[in-house]
Amino acid sequence: MNEIQMETIKKRGRKPKNQKKEVSLNQEQTKFFVDLSNEKESLDLIFGLLRKCNEKDYGRVILFKDVCLYAVSKLTEKDIEKIQEMSLGEMEKVQRLLDEHNKKTGQNLTMGEFLIKKLGIN
Repeated sequence: MNEIQMETIKKRGRKPKNQKKEVSLNQEQTKFFVDLSNEKESLDLIFGLLRKCNEKDYGRVILFKDVCLYAVSKLTEKDIEKIQEMSLGEMEKVQRLLDEHNKKTGQNLTMGEFLIKKLGIN
């Protein structure tokens, strides 16, 4: 194998805890699918919005694509921060608090030490 191929092969197994995830986007992707089969409330919201958008006398039928493209163009930095916050799991939120605490205080507490301190356990 040449050097270029060697770099693209990923190592298998567990990743170190402190390793950041690298996200790579396929810029050639042209189709996006949204599966709402298990999310009845979201599906009802979308269909209600599409019905409301299409209550008109002129113009072509408004599609979900039209709504998405319009909505995406209106996202602000605060909206992006909220979306990022929504993506965090419970332990990721705790880990973030631990990292912020260690950075602020200059300490190097472990997760257990941090939880004992925050919960006031002796």
